[in-house]
Amino acid sequence: MKFTLAHFSDPHLGPLPPSAAWQDFKLKRLIGALSWRIKRQRRYLGVLANQVRDDILLQRPDHIALTGDIVNVAALGEFAPAGQWLRSVGDAKLVTFVPGNHDCYVAVPYALGLSHFEDYMTGDMKLQADLQICGGTTAFPFVRLRRNIALIGLSTALPQALHRASGQLGPQQLAALAMLLPALKAKGYCRVVLIHHPPLATQASQRRGLRDAIALEKVLAEHGAELVLHGHNHTRSLVYLASQTGPIPISGAPAASMKPSKHHDAAGWTLFSIDRTKGNWVIEAQDRSWDATEQRIVAKPTYIVSKAEGTG
Repeated sequence: MKFTLAHFSDPHLGPLPPSAAWQDFKLKRLIGALSWRIKRQRRYLGVLANQVRDDILLQRPDHIALTGDIVNVAALGEFAPAGQWLRSVGDAKLVTFVPGNHDCYVAVPYALGLSHFEDYMTGDMKLQADLQICGGTTAFPFVRLRRNIALIGLSTALPQALHRASGQLGPQQLAALAMLLPALKAKGYCRVVLIHHPPLATQASQRRGLRDAIALEKVLAEHGAELVLHGHNHTRSLVYLASQTGPIPISGAPAASMKPSKHHDAAGWTLFSIDRTKGNWVIEAQDRSWDATEQRIVAKPTYIVSKAEGTG
């Protein structure tokens, strides 16, 4: 029986609250708030994020994955409305969330920030790594088991210096992931890794990329995964990483509220269909994107992400 998984990322929900720049003052937040006022609020449109959400719900997927950046500058007033919007996508049983760099734009007490999404970041299996994520102790990675699918949530979200948007997993998450991947494979699960930053060192600059991407590549190459989903780059992408269990598809999503531009794809999402054939996982995908001419989300042709050996 096929399992359908919707993936979207980087909704960057606005508008910023009036107190964004000044409450719990941080210089980086002030600069980010000015950037939002001057240009970013014209690029990230809430109406497009809502269209993406509504189109996802119309397709009735078995599960929904959101890979970070639901807020913009981690202003204290952003988190509660973002949590309310996340609940409009679905409850925590239907939706899985992992945080992005903008969700930890600056250090925020966990109770005032990421706690608003806590139910979406916990799983059926959880390794108590006691990681300090945005000022609070939260366990990553976590695993959610949905039928024969294992969703593995990672956090790359750490407050960064001015003009940096990089992320880091750290040795605890990497060690836990190296234990989880073979264990879940042995139990027959399709392993889907959720991460905000692109996992490969070649996918982003040092200023914006994952600082321990090479270490993550080694873990993935040794233990394999059936699918890796990420955001951050605001463009669609599909690349493959060779591993001991076969090529790993790595799929990047556009920003869910983005107007199309020269460097960034239009708002959209991807619907994955996952099935098992002759002991192998077969994954198909359909990209769905906002069309400026039709003023709605339109479906692109379905394509193969990975297929069973011996199939055409």
